[in-house]
Amino acid sequence: MIVFAWNFIFNAEVSPLRHIPDISTRHYVLQALGLMWAVASCVALGSYTVVAASVFGHVVLIGAAAITVATYTAATVTPRVFQSNSGRRRDGEHE
Repeated sequence: MIVFAWNFIFNAEVSPLRHIPDISTRHYVLQALGLMWAVASCVALGSYTVVAASVFGHVVLIGAAAITVATYTAATVTPRVFQSNSGRRRDGEHE
């Protein structure tokens, strides 16, 4: 089965490219298909290896959005959480 598949793809006398009468055109088409598959394989492999960095980046972005929402919610519901006893006092303000 492996030999048949290899010959079907790469043997010009067995593959469907055998119907192209000009040998140089047949060779060009096979080379173009080979280049296409090499690029497609590299892009696929590259995206599989970069997926971890992409997932990490998305987790950081989602985490930042969640912290922002939590901060805005806390500022709305309990604004005293953000008050500090240190710092400048306003005129007329006592402890």
